[in-house]
Amino acid sequence: MRVRLLALGLVAWAALGQTVSVERLRADIAFLSSEPLQGRRALERGSDVAVQFLAAEFAKAGLKPVADSLLQQFELVEYRTDPRATRLTLDQGGRKRRYEYGRGITGGFPQAVTAAGPVVFAGYGITAPEYGYDDYAGLDAGGKLALVFEYEPRMHDPRSPFNGTGNTRHASPRAKVLNAQAHGAVGLLIMPAPNRKRPAAPARRTRTPRSTGGALALAESEIRIPAFNLSAELAESLLAPAGKKPAEVQAAIDETLRPVRLDLGGARAEMRVALAGSRRGASANVIGMIEGSDPRLREETVLFCAHYDHNGVRDGKVLPGADDNASGAAGLIELARLFGAERARPRRTLLFAAFGAEEAGLLGSYYYTARPPRPLAATRAVLNLDMIGRDEKPSAQTDKLIEIAADTTNELNLIGTFYSPELRKVLERENGRVGLGLNYKWDADGTLNVLWRCDHFPFLMRDVPAVWLFNGFTPDYHQPADTIDKLNFVKMEKIVRLAYLAGRALADEERPPRFAPGPR
Repeated sequence: MRVRLLALGLVAWAALGQTVSVERLRADIAFLSSEPLQGRRALERGSDVAVQFLAAEFAKAGLKPVADSLLQQFELVEYRTDPRATRLTLDQGGRKRRYEYGRGITGGFPQAVTAAGPVVFAGYGITAPEYGYDDYAGLDAGGKLALVFEYEPRMHDPRSPFNGTGNTRHASPRAKVLNAQAHGAVGLLIMPAPNRKRPAAPARRTRTPRSTGGALALAESEIRIPAFNLSAELAESLLAPAGKKPAEVQAAIDETLRPVRLDLGGARAEMRVALAGSRRGASANVIGMIEGSDPRLREETVLFCAHYDHNGVRDGKVLPGADDNASGAAGLIELARLFGAERARPRRTLLFAAFGAEEAGLLGSYYYTARPPRPLAATRAVLNLDMIGRDEKPSAQTDKLIEIAADTTNELNLIGTFYSPELRKVLERENGRVGLGLNYKWDADGTLNVLWRCDHFPFLMRDVPAVWLFNGFTPDYHQPADTIDKLNFVKMEKIVRLAYLAGRALADEERPPRFAPGPR
C-alpha cells in the first residue's frame, strides 16, 4: 500500500509542476484586491462580490455543494458600544464605586445587557483535564461574575505544561468566556496578569491597526455572557479584601498549579453594556467539495480553508488586503482547480471553505464549526491558508517581541502543529519535495497571540488537527500598502504545492493524523 501511495504522490507531483499557475493566482488576487471591491469588509458590497466570485470559481473547478448551495449563510450583528452608559458598578461592603468604559474597563457585547451578582475568583479561568488543571474545581460560579487572570499558568517557563512560553487554546479570551459560561457564571471579569513579561492586552492592541466600522458578532453565537477587561488598579481593589496583591496570587497559582480560593469580602458587581447603535446583515462562507472515491473513507473529510474578507476603507483609503487574505483565497481557488482537474479522486472527501468575517473575530469559521456541513468528528485535518503572499519583515507588530530572520524569501511559518505532531510530520515529509524553509517560532509565541488569530483556531477548539500556513507580518499589515506588487509569487507557488501534496497525502493515507491535546 505504501509503495502504491508513493507512486500516486510522484505522479501527482509531476502533474502539479505543469498545472500550478502563477498567472491564475495573480489574476485572482488582482481582482479580489482591486479598488471596486473596497477592501471586502463583511456586510459591505465588496465582500458580497467576493462571495459570488468564489462561488463561481468553485463551480467552474467542478466542486459540488455539500447541501443545496455552495453558500453557507450566516447573520451578523454590527454594533457600537455606548461608552457613556457602559459601566461596571462595584459594591464592596456597602461602598459603591462606578467604573466607566475606557476608565477601568473595556470590552463589549452585541446586545444591551446587564449582568449582576457576587464576584468569585477563578484563577486563570481554565479547565484543562489534559493538564490535570482546573481553576473551577470545587467552586460554585453559578449566577456569579467570575474574576480571572489573562493568559495561563507559568507563561514564561519553557518547561510549563501549557506549551512552554507559547499559548494553548485555554489562554484565549474566548475559551475563558465559554468556560465561565459552562460553569454557570453570568459574566466574566478579566484582569491583567501582573507577573507577565509581555505587553498587556491594551498595549498589544495599539500595535495592530484598527478595523473600520463597528464591531461585528454572530447573531447566533455560542457566547451568551458579557466580558470586561479590567485595569490593574481595579483588579487590585477587587483582591484587597483578601489581603493579597494580584502578583502574589498569580505566583501562588503558578507555583502549585492548583486552584487558589480567595475571600473577596462579599463583593458584588453589576456589568452594564449599552449600545449606541446596531444593525443586522448577512454574510456567507463559500463551501464546495470533491467527494472521496473510497466507499469506506469518503465520509471522512480533509479541509482546505482561507478567509476572503478584509477591513474595508479607512480614512478614505482602500485597504486592499492583497496578502491578507486575497493571497490565501486565491491559493484556495487554485487548489480547487488542481484537484477538480484530476481524474483520480482522493480516497477521502476534500472540502474547500472560503470563510467570511475572519477580520471581525473568525466569525465565519466559528459559525462553520458550530454548524458543520460535514461532521467535525470525521474531519481528519485542516490546512488553513492566510497571508501566504509576502516575505516576513520586522514591523510595529513584532518590534522587540519576536525575532524575524533577515532573509525570509523562502520561509513559511506553520502554526498549531504542536496540537498534532503527526500532521506536522506529513507537512515536513511533503515539503521534502518542495523545499521551503519551515519555521515554528509562532507556536512558541505567547505575546502576539497568533495561535488564536486565524481560522484554524476554531477547529483546534473542537479537537480537530489544524495548521495555519502563514508567511508572517509585514509593515503593510492592515494598511493601504498591502498591494499585489509586493507579493512573492515564487514562494506562493511553492506553498500551494505544499498544500496540495500534503492534502493529497492526508486524503489518501490509511491512517489520518491524531489530535494531541495534552503535554508533549
